Amino acid sequence: MPIDKLTYLGNRIRAARKDCHLTQQELADQCGLAVKTIQDIEKGRKNATYETLSQLIDRLGIPANSLFQSNTSTDIEKVQKFISKFESCNPENQKILLNTLDFLAEQLLKNKHDFKSPHF
Repeated sequence: MPIDKLTYLGNRIRAARKDCHLTQQELADQCGLAVKTIQDIEKGRKNATYETLSQLIDRLGIPANSLFQSNTSTDIEKVQKFISKFESCNPENQKILLNTLDFLAEQLLKNKHDFKSPHF
């Protein structure tokens, strides 16, 4: 794998780790990895194994395709990231998330409709 791809991968892992407010040590501990492994991946010095990437993806709640360079739009990427986090939740928390999103969407649609209505 070319070094620029490893650097990209490392940057994405680092960003996801920071989004989760984790230190390298915390991420390593939670994934059962050595902190040196996390450091080497983030610096682009190590090509992570499938097993390691799988553990990182699960813990960080990120879509696998977000770790590889693509021309995917930012909005689609954000939705995919949310879906990965959703899939990492237990069924009870998934239900809470779905109900919350449904309520929010209804409120936004209502506001959109109210905004378009003439006010007398």
